[in-house]
Amino acid sequence: MTDLTIKRLNASQSDFDSALAKLLAWDDSVDHQVNESVRHILHEVKTRGDRAVLEFTEKFDRLSVGSVAELEMDNARLQQSLKAIPEDQRVALEQAAERVRDYHERQNQKSWQYEDADGTVLGQKVTPLDRAGLYVPGGKAAYPSSVLMNAIPAKVAGVGEVIMVVPTPDGVVNGMVLAAAAIAGVDRVFTIGGAQAVGALAYGTDTIPSVDKIVGPGNIFVATAKREVFGVVGIDMIAGPSEILVISDGKTDPDWIAMDLFSQAEHDEQAQSILISPDGAFLDAVEASIKRLLPTMERADIIRTSMADRAALIQVSDLKEAADVSNRVAPEHLELSVEDPEAMLEDIRHAGAIFMGRYTAEALGDYCAGPNHVLPTSGTARFSSPLGVYDFQKRSSLIGFSAVGADRMGRVASVLARGEGLTAHARSAEYRIKGGES
Repeated sequence: MTDLTIKRLNASQSDFDSALAKLLAWDDSVDHQVNESVRHILHEVKTRGDRAVLEFTEKFDRLSVGSVAELEMDNARLQQSLKAIPEDQRVALEQAAERVRDYHERQNQKSWQYEDADGTVLGQKVTPLDRAGLYVPGGKAAYPSSVLMNAIPAKVAGVGEVIMVVPTPDGVVNGMVLAAAAIAGVDRVFTIGGAQAVGALAYGTDTIPSVDKIVGPGNIFVATAKREVFGVVGIDMIAGPSEILVISDGKTDPDWIAMDLFSQAEHDEQAQSILISPDGAFLDAVEASIKRLLPTMERADIIRTSMADRAALIQVSDLKEAADVSNRVAPEHLELSVEDPEAMLEDIRHAGAIFMGRYTAEALGDYCAGPNHVLPTSGTARFSSPLGVYDFQKRSSLIGFSAVGADRMGRVASVLARGEGLTAHARSAEYRIKGGES
């Protein structure tokens, strides 16, 4: 057993609302020095291009090369990595990629149009982005699964070119990351990272082309750089710490739930793991499992800090109240570890991904279930969605009036435009009205 105190809340307590708000509070304000550093790096890359990228790569990744071209890994190198990794890893990556691709192909939106009674054509043209940039962390935090989750939806959407950047500190290359890039069909790979990589993708250099959108996770410098370049390019989201919320009816093995909570807590000390149940004795049992299992974990220190600082065990009156509390949290990952998860779905309004039933570990969603693991955090599931094919497509409205339609709707536009005092708008429409100005 380990000495660990986890917050206990009860929805019936008078100060529950303020206690929950305090639990969920997370300061995402960027340190002033980080902001200044990132802005300096972005300015240098924007104005000095390749030369600045090389200088920052030497400074931060301890890599000294003569040109940015030397930092590009060609397709032959990616295929070599695919062949070099252990067979079980290659097979697992291929199986995961197949499921991710199959799921996302069902999201693909097509252009559409219709014709109204007077022959006017209206519709929407769906077009993939020309070029997308994918940031992949390097060093210790190398996640080949993120390559699949970010690159495959882009390729399914029909993006013309997917460019991946991944830092290789001290020249250390992660073979699984490059293998995942080969499987996902990434077009170009540059071994650069940090804010300088984000700047290169946003502004372009002589060697690295500018992209339309930057996706993928990174450290505080990468997240801050993405925030800074938003508007010049699109971004997926500014991700906060990982989160899991489990609703259980008290009939799932407590060890299973404890490990599900650990699965997010091991990401970093700021990660948040919450369990909600109407069964107080079950909360006690899960807490006992947590204390017993924690010493067996490789990342025990990280998990302990996360659980002590940000975890909570919350007792509610019933599953309906559990859903209400969950909706206030709007978690990134929500496990419905109950007898009839389908029956609860109607009450769930805000969650990045919903894992249904006792056998559905959140970890399966991270790797190989099929849906995307890039999810809204910090309560943003109230208004945003998982990364998907739709993030790599844009929509243009189609409007084609017939002569009859221009006459009919021109009269409406004329009245509205003159009501707004915009005479040129009005006359532009009136020229197309039968008997209108000439």
